[in-house]
Amino acid sequence: MRFQMLPRETWPDFLDLPWDEPLAKWRSSRIVEVARGISRHVVRFVDYDGILYALKELPARLAEREYRLLRELAAASVPVVEVVGVVSERGIPTAGFPAEEGTPSNANGDQLGAVLITRHLEFSLPYRTLFTVRGIGDLHTRLLDALVELLVRLHLAGFFWGDCSLSNTLFRRDAGALAAYLVDAETGELHPSLSDGQRAFDLAIAEENVAGELLDVMAALAEDAEPSDARIEDPLAVAAQLRPSYEALWSELTRDEIFAPNERFRIDARLRRLNELGFDAEEFELLTVKGGYRLRLPTQVVEAGHHRRRLLMLTGLDVGENQARRLLNDLDRFRAELRQKEGRSLPDAVVGYKWRAEVFEPAVAAVPAELAAKREPAELFHELLDHRWYRSEAAGHDVGMADAVASFLEQVLRSVPDERAPIASPPT
Repeated sequence: MRFQMLPRETWPDFLDLPWDEPLAKWRSSRIVEVARGISRHVVRFVDYDGILYALKELPARLAEREYRLLRELAAASVPVVEVVGVVSERGIPTAGFPAEEGTPSNANGDQLGAVLITRHLEFSLPYRTLFTVRGIGDLHTRLLDALVELLVRLHLAGFFWGDCSLSNTLFRRDAGALAAYLVDAETGELHPSLSDGQRAFDLAIAEENVAGELLDVMAALAEDAEPSDARIEDPLAVAAQLRPSYEALWSELTRDEIFAPNERFRIDARLRRLNELGFDAEEFELLTVKGGYRLRLPTQVVEAGHHRRRLLMLTGLDVGENQARRLLNDLDRFRAELRQKEGRSLPDAVVGYKWRAEVFEPAVAAVPAELAAKREPAELFHELLDHRWYRSEAAGHDVGMADAVASFLEQVLRSVPDERAPIASPPT
């Protein structure tokens, strides 16, 4: 066998798994059943000390190609699952074919493809599961918004997906919204940049796939005895919203803007709009044209994660973009209170440290161990802020964080399902 792995101290070596058998036939105490989407290949999950890893069996050429693409997309800060390694050459080459072309087999004649290993994305859910959980209002809009942003970010990075769909995506809660992560990259191609035709083709594939997936999940919900608020009256109309949403975001991020010599303020206004959308521009170009200037933002320099990077710089917390936006708002509130208490403004680094130590960490630490798998810390803090606001509105005064935490744990968190790694059944 050939193990090609990224070196990480916390990752296991996976050598205790039955690599000489087809993945579908594996019998191991490490195998767990996890809620997941539909896949054209055999996918199974293994547990090492509470951390789950996804194993996907597919032809060696595709496995090694996807391994490389996931690494390159991660290096470009695109939200994808974390790749661990790929295992190939697991048996005897097929008779009549060279080792690099044939599919190996074991002593029983079972064909053995390569296995791509990725780390399971904690607190993520496949789209089908989202239609069965509580607490996500206007679900179809949030799903499409997350998928559109992911597709735009991939296209900005020069990645043609080739099979954009809800099934090939995982979703995580992000301060009331959803954040999408690419799971399956085997059909993709990475280029320096994409043409308008490539983007349009990818968008057409996405719209067709999403329409079929929504029709499928609505049919399943119709057969369910329990009524669901997530049902969609017209899945085809919902899928048709994907294209205009994509085009609006792409235009806002990349369109040229012409302004007169006395309208230079529009440069700052355009950059602020990017920041409000959660994006930054590393540079911009100004070209002189008749009567003024043309502002151009090359697609290669537009990068997502504005609020996330700012929160990381101030507090050391690495969270989702919308979570970062929400936490920064609370940090600003804390800064104002601190200024009033101290009678002076403190440096941002000091305010960030004190907010994390005095506000964020005590609230998260109050969650007992048996409830820790319900929500990731940043999402829990966001929901806690919402809960505190509603309690304060009802009481007519600020109830305080301690009271809000106590009631949130008992009235809200204890009744929601675990989402860190949703196990579908006990270990085999």
